[in-house]
Amino acid sequence: MSANDAPRAQQPSAPYESAFLKACRREPVPHTPVWFMRQAGRSLPEYRKVREGIGMLESCMRPDLVTEITLQPVRRHGVDAAIYFSDIVVPLKAIGVDLDIKPGVGPVVERPIRTRADLAQLRDLTPEDVSYVTEAIGLLTGELGATPLIGFAGAPFTLASYLVEGGPSRTYENAKAMMYGDPELWADLLDRLADITAAFLKVQIEAGASAVQLFDSWAGALAPVDYRRSVLPASAKVFEAVAGYGVPRIHFGVGTGELLGLMGEAGADVVGVDWRVPMDEAARRVGPGKALQGNLDPTVLFAPTEAVEAKTREVLDSAKDLEGHIFNLGHGVMPSTDPDALTRLVEHVHTRTAR
Repeated sequence: MSANDAPRAQQPSAPYESAFLKACRREPVPHTPVWFMRQAGRSLPEYRKVREGIGMLESCMRPDLVTEITLQPVRRHGVDAAIYFSDIVVPLKAIGVDLDIKPGVGPVVERPIRTRADLAQLRDLTPEDVSYVTEAIGLLTGELGATPLIGFAGAPFTLASYLVEGGPSRTYENAKAMMYGDPELWADLLDRLADITAAFLKVQIEAGASAVQLFDSWAGALAPVDYRRSVLPASAKVFEAVAGYGVPRIHFGVGTGELLGLMGEAGADVVGVDWRVPMDEAARRVGPGKALQGNLDPTVLFAPTEAVEAKTREVLDSAKDLEGHIFNLGHGVMPSTDPDALTRLVEHVHTRTAR
């Protein structure tokens, strides 16, 4: 039964009882739920087909296309949750920041933020700015039925890094120079981005998202003392802004093994773990009261099925005593991954963990 067929009063309860949301709430589950970061994307031939000749930002602003792309991995893999198809720079584009996503490069900002005057680029985000998000989520929740939809946003630090650097970076020298050299400007930049990010997540939750994930893709470049002083307050502001909705809040970053406790402290209900830290050790670092998500190395999927299953069992065994566990990769699905390997992985996790 789809959500269109169900009585309106039953709609909230169906996703609420899903294995994914139960795991987020650290409740007993029928099996360990599975979804994959970047599960909708270039690894799927059907994705490449519908995206032919259409730029990334345009794809994110077309509700029909967002709906189809978000649903593709749910249909193909049988994952336990969908994640809204978007990009972390979408809210920045929506408020008028001059940027584009260049193939093979990533987001490129025409006028990087380097001075206080440059903050004028960042006005408040309104629901009207992203009306296509509301429309797409309405379409999606109607199609997904009992399958939860995860909302999506980039964290203030990662957004700030793109804005200050002007594009992708390996060293973040401009962003860190501002953070160390002009801490007041840095704090104001992140605070403004926290408001924009919170507004973007609120639109998704109010439209029907059952959970939200904040991606701090670049936070692993920071020492814990710098994260606590210069980044955590802004991330905490985002999580606090959406706390009243009662939906689970997930926090994920890459290379953040030394930051796991702080990322949980920022207000997440679920902390995402990359492949570098075993799940039991991650639980020790995060502390009680949080579910964990992760953490198979994405490159394992290029190995034979027997090896994938062996490494998957290592993750599941390491996670067996967690309060709540959502199986995921330790980062996003790589573009050249065999989709059938993902489908087999979902089935293996479901079968092995069936209660």
